[in-house]
Amino acid sequence: MKKLLLSIYSILCCYSFYGQVFFENQSESLGANIVYEGNILGAGISFYDYNGDGLDDITLASSFDNNHVFLRNEGGFFVEDDLGISNSAARAKQVVWVDYDNDGDADFFSSNDNSKCRLYRNDGDGVYTEVSETSGIPQTISDFFGASWGDYNNDSFLDIFLSVRDPNQVTSNFLYKNNGDGTFTDVTEAAGLDLTGFLSFCSAFFDYDKDGFQDLYVANDKFFTPNLLYHNNGDGTFESVGEAAGANLYMGAMSTTIDDYNNDGWLDIYVTNFYPPEDDDGVVGNAFLRNNGDGTFTNVAEENGTRFDSVGWGAVFLDADNDTDHDLYVSGNISDQSNLLEAAFYENQGDGTFLIPETAGFAGDNGSSFSNAIGDVDNDGYPEIIVMNNGFEEIYVWKNETPQDNNWLKVKLEGTESNRMGIGSWIRIGVGGQEQYHYTLCGEGFLGQNSAYEFFGLGDATTVDFIEVTWLSGQVDLHENIDANVSLTIVEGQALNVEENTITNDFQLFPNPVSSDGIFYLKSKNPIEGDLTLYDTTGKEVLRSSMDGSSSQFNVQGLSSGFYILKVVTQNSIESLKLIIR
Repeated sequence: MKKLLLSIYSILCCYSFYGQVFFENQSESLGANIVYEGNILGAGISFYDYNGDGLDDITLASSFDNNHVFLRNEGGFFVEDDLGISNSAARAKQVVWVDYDNDGDADFFSSNDNSKCRLYRNDGDGVYTEVSETSGIPQTISDFFGASWGDYNNDSFLDIFLSVRDPNQVTSNFLYKNNGDGTFTDVTEAAGLDLTGFLSFCSAFFDYDKDGFQDLYVANDKFFTPNLLYHNNGDGTFESVGEAAGANLYMGAMSTTIDDYNNDGWLDIYVTNFYPPEDDDGVVGNAFLRNNGDGTFTNVAEENGTRFDSVGWGAVFLDADNDTDHDLYVSGNISDQSNLLEAAFYENQGDGTFLIPETAGFAGDNGSSFSNAIGDVDNDGYPEIIVMNNGFEEIYVWKNETPQDNNWLKVKLEGTESNRMGIGSWIRIGVGGQEQYHYTLCGEGFLGQNSAYEFFGLGDATTVDFIEVTWLSGQVDLHENIDANVSLTIVEGQALNVEENTITNDFQLFPNPVSSDGIFYLKSKNPIEGDLTLYDTTGKEVLRSSMDGSSSQFNVQGLSSGFYILKVVTQNSIESLKLIIR
C-alpha cells in the first residue's frame, strides 16, 4: 500500500506542471483487474458504497461463467468480497444497491435477460437474504435490462421501472410499486404506461418540468421504436408526451444519462447511439437533449461537440478537474478497425460546448466497453470513472490524477419524510454568485450506478455560500457558509453535520464518523514519518501507532461511541483531527 500511494504521489508531481485533466487506468495497481467474459450487449457496473463505510466499492454483474463480483474498497485499494449473494449461474444486466425498505442499509437488486430478477435484503449484520419470490418482483424469464429506481407516487418508498428488450416486441416494460411492507405490485397498466414492447434498454426517473413529481424517460433500441417520455400527472398515472416535447427520438438508443450540464436549473438528457442526421460518410451519432425549460427539448449534440459519431453505450457526466462545469465521458464498442471513436472524454469549455483534449490521458481506452459509473476511490474529492469491458477484457479504473488545484464538495442525502436514499431530490449550491444543480438518481446511464455522493467542483472558492436541498416530500433545507473540501451527509429536516471525512491542508481522515467495529484511514498529501495517537474526550490515550509514508489505518473495534481526537506529530508540525465513532 505504501509503494502504491508513493507511486500515485509521484504521478501527481509529474503531471502537476501541466495543470490539466489527466486520467490513468490503474485497475491492476488498485486491485480491481477483474477480467470479464463476453456478455451479449454488455453488463452492468456499480460504483456505490455498499457496506456504508464511506468508501465507494465496485460491483460487477454476473456472467454465465462467473457470479457477481464485489470489490470492497479498503482505503483506496480493492479486495474481492464474498457477500453470499448468488445469481445461480444466470447472466445479469443491471446491478443496483438500493434501500428499498428504508432501514438505512443497502439492499441488492439484479435484472437478468435470461432469468428472473433477484432481490437480496440486507439484514444489517453482513447477511443478505434472497427475497425475490416473496417480494413480488417478476420471477418470469424475460429480456430484463435496465432497472431504474424512483418514487413515482411520493410515498417515501422507492419503486422500480424494469426495461424489457424483447426482440419480438411482445413483452412490455414494467412499473412495480413499492407497497412499503417489503412487497411490490405491478402497476404498469394502472399507471397508464404502454403495454406493448419497445425493445427498451434503460430508463431514468427524473423531474424534467420541476413540478415535484418524478417523470420517466426510456431509451429504446432500433429506428422503428421511438424513445419515450412519460409525464407524471401527480395522481399515480403517467402521460406519454415524447412527441410534444421533442424527445421521441428514433435512434436505436442505448442509455439515458441525466444532468444539468449548463447549470440553468433544468435537467438535460444525453442519449447514446445512432441519431440522425447523417454526415457525408453516413455516420450518425449520439443525441444531447437540452431542456428548454418550457416542457420541450432540443438536440444540441452537433452544435456543442458531443455527437460522438460512433457506437456509443454508457455515458456519465462529471466535473473532472473541479473547475465548476460538467464534463462528459462516453464508452464505445466498435467491432472493426475503422477510424470511429472507441471512447471519448469531452471537456466542458465553460460556454456550453465541449472538446476532446489531447492530453487528458485515457491511454489504451480502446476496449469493448459498455457500462460505466463515477465514484471516488480515495475520497480526495476528484471523481474516478470505472468501465465494464466485455469479451474477456479487464475492467478499467480510470484514476483521476488531475493536479488538485481546485476545491470541491461532496454531498450525500438521507431522507426522513422522503425515501431514505434521498432519490429524486434537487441539490442547489451557490458559490460566489454562481449556482450549480444536481439531481439524485438510482440506476442510470447504461446499466450503471454512480456513487451516493454528488460531486461539486468549486474552482478556487474556499467557501460554499449555501446548499439548498428540495426533497420529494416538499421539504426544503437550506444550509449556509460551508467550508470547501468536505464530504457531508444532509439529513432531511435536521441541522447540518459536516464531520464526515475530516480534511486539513495536509491530512484526510475517513470515513468519519466510523462504526465502532470498523477501520478508519489517515491519508497524507506528502509522505511523512510521525506518531499517531488517539485520545478520548477525557484526554486518555486509547490507541497509538506510527506513520511512515502516505497512509495509515486504525481498527477501532472495542472503542465506545463518541468523540475522539487523533493527534499527528511529525518533525514539522502537530495536527489534531476530530473523529466520531458511532
